[in-house]
Amino acid sequence: ITRSHGEKSLMEPLTKSGGRDNHGHIAMRRIGGGHKRMYRIIDFKRNKFGMTATVREIEYDPNRTARIALVEYEDGEKRYILHPRGLSIGDKVVSGPGSDSRIGNALPLKEIPLGTDVHNVELK
Repeated sequence: ITRSHGEKSLMEPLTKSGGRDNHGHIAMRRIGGGHKRMYRIIDFKRNKFGMTATVREIEYDPNRTARIALVEYEDGEKRYILHPRGLSIGDKVVSGPGSDSRIGNALPLKEIPLGTDVHNVELK
């Protein structure tokens, strides 16, 4: 895990409800407090097909149990993706049909060989 505080352009503040509803009444007891968090905007779509991205950082995400990876595309755009186990800094990832079946690549299920571990499956 890299020791950075994250990409500021891919974060937004996360407001807490403290167990209150929209009228301010307590809806759930014993909820509140905790540390202030920033929400990391994750790219679940991976819709830059055929464009190679390089993994720049692997970061801790306080909002989920999985690590996240900051990737930078060839055109300079940065996005967060869920970090698959085995992906390291400097690796190249590609998304879209026709890409290789390697760790970190995103492709349709019908193109993934049998016996391959998959993660981050999305229904259409």
